[in-house]
Amino acid sequence: MDEPMVATSWPGVRVDGAGEERGTPPGPTEALVGRRTELGQILDAIDGDRRGPRTMLLLGEAGTGKTALLAAAAGHARGIGSLVLTARGCEAEVEQSFAALHQLLLPLLPQTDDLPEHQREALKAAFGIVAATRQHDPMPLRVGVLNLLARVSRSRPVLLIADDVQHFDRDTRDVLGFVMRRLATHAVTVLLAARGQTPPDGFNPDLPVLSLAPLSRRAAAHLLDAQPAPPTGRARIDLLEQAAGNPLAIIELSRAVRAGQAVPGGGLPQTLRIQEMFAAQLRALPTGTQRLILYAAASSDHEDLGTIMAAAGAGSDLGVWAPAEDAGLMTVAGGRVAFRHPLVRTASYDGAPAHLRQQVHTDLAAVLDGDPARRAWHLAAACLRQDESVAAALEDTAELAGRRGGFFAAARALERAAECSPEAADRARRYAKALRAAQNAGDPSWVRELYDKVTALTADRDLLGVAACGAGIALSLSGHQRQGFRVLMSALEPDPPKDGMTVLALAAVLQAVAFQSGLPEVRRPIAALLDGLEAAGSSETPYSELTKSDVFEAVRAVALAGADPVNAPELLRRIRRRPGTPEPPAGIADMTRLQAGGAVAWYADESELFVESFRQAYALLTAYGSMGSAAPTLAAMGSALIDTGRWAEAEEHLEETATLAAVQKLRHLEIDVEALRMTLRALRGQPSDLPADPAWTAVGLEENRATHARLLRAAGTSAAAAGDFDGAFRHFRLLFGEDGVPLHYFLSNRSIVDLAAAAQRTGRQEEGARIVAAVRAALGARPTTRMTLLLHHAAALTGEPQDAEHHFRLATVNPAGEQWPLARAQARLHYAQWLRRKRRPLDARPLLATALESFTRLGARGLADEARVELRASGVAAAPAQADPPAELTAQADPLAELTAQQRQIVRLAARGLRNREIAEQLMLSPRTVGSHLYNVYPKLGVSSRHQLRDLFDDL
Repeated sequence: MDEPMVATSWPGVRVDGAGEERGTPPGPTEALVGRRTELGQILDAIDGDRRGPRTMLLLGEAGTGKTALLAAAAGHARGIGSLVLTARGCEAEVEQSFAALHQLLLPLLPQTDDLPEHQREALKAAFGIVAATRQHDPMPLRVGVLNLLARVSRSRPVLLIADDVQHFDRDTRDVLGFVMRRLATHAVTVLLAARGQTPPDGFNPDLPVLSLAPLSRRAAAHLLDAQPAPPTGRARIDLLEQAAGNPLAIIELSRAVRAGQAVPGGGLPQTLRIQEMFAAQLRALPTGTQRLILYAAASSDHEDLGTIMAAAGAGSDLGVWAPAEDAGLMTVAGGRVAFRHPLVRTASYDGAPAHLRQQVHTDLAAVLDGDPARRAWHLAAACLRQDESVAAALEDTAELAGRRGGFFAAARALERAAECSPEAADRARRYAKALRAAQNAGDPSWVRELYDKVTALTADRDLLGVAACGAGIALSLSGHQRQGFRVLMSALEPDPPKDGMTVLALAAVLQAVAFQSGLPEVRRPIAALLDGLEAAGSSETPYSELTKSDVFEAVRAVALAGADPVNAPELLRRIRRRPGTPEPPAGIADMTRLQAGGAVAWYADESELFVESFRQAYALLTAYGSMGSAAPTLAAMGSALIDTGRWAEAEEHLEETATLAAVQKLRHLEIDVEALRMTLRALRGQPSDLPADPAWTAVGLEENRATHARLLRAAGTSAAAAGDFDGAFRHFRLLFGEDGVPLHYFLSNRSIVDLAAAAQRTGRQEEGARIVAAVRAALGARPTTRMTLLLHHAAALTGEPQDAEHHFRLATVNPAGEQWPLARAQARLHYAQWLRRKRRPLDARPLLATALESFTRLGARGLADEARVELRASGVAAAPAQADPPAELTAQADPLAELTAQQRQIVRLAARGLRNREIAEQLMLSPRTVGSHLYNVYPKLGVSSRHQLRDLFDDL
């Protein structure tokens, strides 16, 4: 596929290179992935307080990166002028006295001449340099080593690095233990590393320990991407799953994938290198134990100990596992078998002859009669040729997994079922189903692989439509919007699918591509596609969930709202259910309705409804084990959480999104996350530039205008926070063309106040007013409540001076605006600034006080400082700024105490989820009165939106 032209720099956005840390020259520290925290702790030990002992023991299983961290520490220490002494344990020398100590101190032997004679002789005797003339006394040797290190450290710091200390001889351990307890006053740092989770014998159990856990999913994905020609698609996910966060396993399995082709069924290829890593340990085990390990290696993680032993015909004697446990290869506990290192499983399974592996799978299938799903997988693994009975069994397994939300498992089963299918038509049908499951699992590379297989096998328009849905969204998530659009249109022209539900699904995907691309030509066909479409699909439709009328209407509404957001409020009104307590969403249909309805709320600027809908949807997807199908909405959720004042939740959401984007290689989403993080940092008064990452420039911004708009907003917000309003104006101005046409048809308009504020600060009100007028005209006679408020705010800043107060009042009085606390507080601040300059400080004070409270509660320090200065200028002694929001504003002891009894009733009912009209009916009030009470109590309670009220009550 042709690659689109890419932007090597983003207009108006500066990307700084990563600065060198701690004076470390480029080298080992840059190669470490996912170990920044651990490396920081190690370097702190090296650079720390010279008056205290500096020792650390790194613990972790084989391949977790202990040696790499020690190498990075050594490079850093040499870079700052330290003497580095190293030793590595060796099993062959474990019985040789002082072998490891000899390695460690070899460079210092010429300096032993300065030691007292008895210490010098003891040291040379220990190393075999001179013959021992008397019975061994350990004390002269121990003190001699201590004195030697002390003397050397007077001229330069010393770093001792001891790797694999579990293989150090016992005499060396004793000497090191003695020395480490007496280094408090010397510039000597000791770093030890050992395999396992507990300190080896002979070392102080109170040593500071740094345990190396497996890499996070995000770090594991980054490490995989750092390898030459990393795998894509299903092989990528299989590799990450099998490696289980072990860096060595990731590197070696990636090398194995490059060396050979994946075997049928999706297994990873093997190399002699991996086999030999554990071959000696496996061959040293008794034959019966090796056999059981092979059965365990062939089993899934769901197989219990009893199943494995029954399949192997091993009876009930657990003693056969003991040699493997003693060797540190396996653990057997709680009725389960676990491998201590992922490559042990790989080495055992792939090191066995093919006929043995086939027999093992056959035996496992034979004892799993009560579990058709697992039985089908083992039959498939034992299957050498196409077999319809095996394919059908796997398809049934996939249906069961899909109903439970196991999208990844379903996709794997369907792909294998297709491979086992004798008939081409069945292969195409099963590949198409696998593609849809992989789409739900959120793996765009895998979807694209499956799309090629479907199109090579069939000309069926309905199957091609299903395949195009998956490929279209996969290409979009990969940043290829125009290519995704072409794939979707190829399924619709010249002959669309006969199944109406497939057409609806294609229209919904077109909407997603249209939003990310911002290209008018992508939105244009949507309305015509949906004209006359009805909620009636055939019983064979692959989109059976869309045949439910409420789901159909919700998906249709989001497609139309994406085509023209001006219609979104009316579309949302039509699909909203009557007030009440609907059943909680549970199945795929409910989840689809929830996401579609939430997306319509996004276009309608109903931010609270959008956030609540997608909270529920994400909870369901998380329970299913996959957030993949929600990927197109994740950046929007981050924006909404920021806009509605949920900044802590936004941080957590963006971290989870960054992990998903790294694992699935969703490049534009990675950039979106960093842009939103940059925006949030700027709002908190910490302006910054985007971190450098050359991979991000592989996204063409011209066809990813949503990402471009987020980058420009981030850069403009950061510039404004730094006081560079000329720079801020340049960034925000790029969100619109010369004629006022928005860069992105939806996102650009939501930054109109930012543009107007920068224009007002830099004397460009006339240019700003022209853009405001263009936005107002484009939104028609009835813009959303949010856009109405933003346009009034922008007009007050850039419009005719005599109309400014009218617009300011309209921007600040509507209670609905409280769901966007930052925008509301900024409107109050700007209104108050205008009032003060009109010599009306008394009118400005309450606005400034409320704005300051809102900024402080949100954590917007820069804006809070600005409000505080304005408040002092208006004659009020404002409280001094604090490093963090005051505790009394964020967590009052009893925030309800100062409310009236009626206000407490209203707040309690609102916290239970009742709407204003329902509360009014219960308390015999008008809905307007209820809204007024809630508007007045929010500042007293320290909340900015309705959803936060529930946190005030322990009994709800």
